[in-house]
Amino acid sequence: MTQNGPVKLVVWTNNACSKSRGAVQLLEERGVEFERRFYLDDPPTREELAEVMAKLDDPTAIARPGVTGDLLGQLSADPSLIERPVAILGDRAVVARPPERVLDLL
Repeated sequence: MTQNGPVKLVVWTNNACSKSRGAVQLLEERGVEFERRFYLDDPPTREELAEVMAKLDDPTAIARPGVTGDLLGQLSADPSLIERPVAILGDRAVVARPPERVLDLL
């Protein structure tokens, strides 16, 4: 996730997830520019997952309940196991559950 130019808010979402839709709605209502990544269609690489996990207060929060052991291996093999939504801005990231947590990055 190396970025050139201004730091951009990126939100990993899943349209089937009400929390993802809620986080996107909060950002849109506030006029916040962000990049929306549909992580099931465009799964993060193992390296991207490791980078985001390093930015989270609790790296295990990125995995859905019940996922244990080799998180990177499991999440890169099956992105549906990623807890959602995940918001990333610069050197910080949050799992936006509840969706209002996305605002912690602003």
